[in-house]
Amino acid sequence: MITIRVAQDFSRHPAGRTKADGPFSGEHFRQKFLVPALRANERLLIVLDGARGYGSSFLEEAFGGLVRKEGFPREVVESSLDIQSADVSLEAEIREYIHDAIPEGNAEAPHINNG
Repeated sequence: MITIRVAQDFSRHPAGRTKADGPFSGEHFRQKFLVPALRANERLLIVLDGARGYGSSFLEEAFGGLVRKEGFPREVVESSLDIQSADVSLEAEIREYIHDAIPEGNAEAPHINNG
């Protein structure tokens, strides 16, 4: 299992949806941390504590974007992520974004390394 501590490994100030919104956007977090780990068929523990807060645009782009933009099957994303936070509503919000995500027309199913 890979542990990603957002505040230490990425930023204490994660914000924005796309890279155009700044260097600590949900798109950047997804592409830098989540996609490589999921392609390697790794389980992830995402620790949210320590950051100054999370906007819905950051969370939806980072986590919902795995299904919507990257084409990962919803079931793979849901079963591969463990979320840790003192704010239990954040896990529910992230799970909702993953559940509600609809793959975009150009999102291809990614190659997942099964060993």
